[in-house]
Order: sequence, then structure tokens, then C-alpha cells
Amino acid sequence: MLLAIDIGNTNISFGLYRGEHLLRTWSLSTDLRRTSDEYEIQIDNWFQRAGHSPLEVTAVVIGNVVPPLQACFERVVRHLFSTPPWWVNGRSGTTGLKIKVDNPLEVGADRIANAVAGYHRYGGPAIVVDMGTATTFDVISADGEYLGGAIAPGVQIAAEALFVRAAKLPRVDLAPPPSAIGRNTIHAMQSGTVYGYAGLVRGLIERIQAELGAPARVVATGGLAEVVARHSNVFDVIDRHLTLEGLRLLYLMNHPDYQSPHAESAHGGLNA
Repeated sequence: MLLAIDIGNTNISFGLYRGEHLLRTWSLSTDLRRTSDEYEIQIDNWFQRAGHSPLEVTAVVIGNVVPPLQACFERVVRHLFSTPPWWVNGRSGTTGLKIKVDNPLEVGADRIANAVAGYHRYGGPAIVVDMGTATTFDVISADGEYLGGAIAPGVQIAAEALFVRAAKLPRVDLAPPPSAIGRNTIHAMQSGTVYGYAGLVRGLIERIQAELGAPARVVATGGLAEVVARHSNVFDVIDRHLTLEGLRLLYLMNHPDYQSPHAESAHGGLNA
């Protein structure tokens, strides 16, 4: 089996694959204070509860945008799975895309994975919108060229900034208010964060579409994609596990001799 790990600024996502089948997913909050032993115990517990053994894992691929955690997860993977992890970055080798940005080394592992999976699953032109700590827009042409994109603060960051920097504003839930015209402070803040953010996403997508000069499929992923989707019809599809799939594909592209044992006998369910 192959384990894909997406280390983000807010959460760390894990996807366990047998062949191309995603058997299990897990997630936990990113915490620089956790030791490698603590991460290892948590992962081992997940495997036991799912009826799997870490010894079944024959390959581990990691995309990481939190550099301080690299050494930690290198130790965790080598000790728990008895195999070195393969790290996705600008030097990772084959991506299946033509990278057309000024400096490919600047592109985060999550954005590379999203672009690869987006093009593989949905073709091009495509715009992949990942709504996490930051909201990223990655653009792939019809010819499989990674053209770049845009990075905006995530909606949770924007809402938290209001609370931190404005002394009289409270912290609010990311829930839609009764109307765009808020009649109290909480509803006004919810309007600005939820409806306002949906407008930001729509505006950037429309501008990117105009620059492409051709209709592009818009694929959304990330924890907040469904929140925005309820208040905007700009997404053609929501693919919750797109980044994990991209990591898996990148591993296979760069390890053509890899064969997942018993890939033909996939079983088990998917846990979100």
C-alpha cells in the first residue's frame, strides 16, 4: 500500500491507497509542538483501528509546506514504515506538466499535486482552487502547461484578522447571515467573510478565465470549498481528496517500477 501525506499549515491529511483505490483518510491539526513519537503513536493507532498494519505500507509520499516538520516526519516514516519517504518539491522530477512559471522551485508541493491531479482527472484548461489556510488558484492549459495562478489569504485567516486587529469586533463562526445587509455586528462580519469571500473567488476566477481566452473547468478542493460553493456557482466540481491523489500520481510518475502489492484486491471503506 501507498501512504500519501499532505502537511499543511493548519491540518495534516493522510490517504492510504491500495493501487488506485483510496481506502482510508485521516486528518489532524498541524502542531509544531508535537514530537515525532506523538505523531507516530497517533498514526499507528489509526492503522490499528482500521485493521491495517504499518508493515503493509511499501511507499510513502509527502507534500510539505511546513519546513520545520520535515525532519520530524522523516523520522516518523522511517521508524514506523521502515521505508524512507519521497518528498514532493520543485526538484521532484517528472510531473507530467510543462511548468511555465518564473521559478518552479517556488511552487508549493500542494500546488504541484493539485495541478497534476486536476489535469489528470479533468483535463485542461482547468483552474484548481484550494481553500485552506490560504486560497490558491492554479491554472493548467489545454496542453498541460502549468501557467501559475494566484494566492489569497484564506477565509479563516481573514476572519481571524478582523478579530485580532479590530478591538471591538468579536470572533464569529463562518456561517452565512440572514442577508448580505447585516443588521448587527456579527451578521455584518459574517456577510463580509462568507459572501465577500465568495465574491473574491468568483472575481479571480472570472479574471483568470478572461486571460485564458477559453472556458476552463473549475475544480475546488480544501476544507472550506463546500462553504463557498453554497453561496456561489463558480465551481464545476468539488474534489475533497484532490491533493492526496496528486501526491499519489507524482509518486507513480517518478517510480515507474513501483507495484503496490495486492493492488487488485482493494477493499475497505473511505473515512473522511
